[in-house]
Amino acid sequence: MACLFRRNLRPATPTAIGSSRKSGAVSDARRRCRKGVRQAYSDRRLARGRQATGIVTTGGVDVSTPQRKGSLVCVGIGMTLGSHISPLARSHIEQADVVFAAVSDGLVEQWVERMHPDVRSLQRYYAEGKQRMQTYREMVEAILTEVRAGKRVCGVFYGHPGVFAWAPHKSIQMARAEGYRAHMEPGISAEDCLYADLGIDPGTCGCQHYEASQLLYYSRRIDTSAWLILWQAGLVGDRSQTRFHTGPAYRQVLVDVLARDYPLDHEVIIYRAATLPVHGPRIEHTTLARLPEADMTMADTLAIAPATAMLPDPAIRQRLAELDRSPA
Repeated sequence: MACLFRRNLRPATPTAIGSSRKSGAVSDARRRCRKGVRQAYSDRRLARGRQATGIVTTGGVDVSTPQRKGSLVCVGIGMTLGSHISPLARSHIEQADVVFAAVSDGLVEQWVERMHPDVRSLQRYYAEGKQRMQTYREMVEAILTEVRAGKRVCGVFYGHPGVFAWAPHKSIQMARAEGYRAHMEPGISAEDCLYADLGIDPGTCGCQHYEASQLLYYSRRIDTSAWLILWQAGLVGDRSQTRFHTGPAYRQVLVDVLARDYPLDHEVIIYRAATLPVHGPRIEHTTLARLPEADMTMADTLAIAPATAMLPDPAIRQRLAELDRSPA
């Protein structure tokens, strides 16, 4: 861990011995503080590794079998280039032996490459007409090959590495099963950006999230008194898992499903978080009826505001009121 302070130290003169003793005590305190910070940081990483792999301790002594040499951490660098990365995520990237990157933009990938000399892009596993699950499996195998070789591996993913990201979860699961240290560091996701850019507080009336295609494939109950967020709406209805977008006819099916609960003139918001600091987010207002005509990609999200008010539950309110009146 880097030192938080840097001082220019000069030898004490005979006329400054008293102040020198005082400053020496302060310096000792600072050194003890820095040592404590470094130890706490080290203990945190050790505890996280133990928790990730099921290691338990008794009196500070490991009672499990020794772990294998390789390790894996999957970090999120947020949505916007350079703006959202945490110091801990950057540290994991810089200290790794090998870095794998699946990010949102070529410029973002170049930025990651400035942090480490061995950054390997995972974008090369994508191909038009290729099943995405096959792509994800190849990513996992590439990552685990280096872990099994005894290297410290860092997987870098845009947004949050655990949100709409099969490969990071699977990589960590398999690494742990094989006896390697593996964990995930969170990042700022598109959901976080959505709340900020659209001014939504999910605590006000609630917020329900679905992958758009999942809403079509299964019978889900929609609460129209809460926000409805549909992810990957530009890819809705793709059963082949080989395409990167679907057309208006597929979005019309989505409209027909939503029309069971919402009027066709109800406003919806097409949202896309900014990935570069020079760009703003996409915030486009339209109606449910006009949604099929909209130009959308798999990066676009639908945000649908509440259409009805929340209904009080008098029976539960009465029950709680009686509890309030009863003695503790």
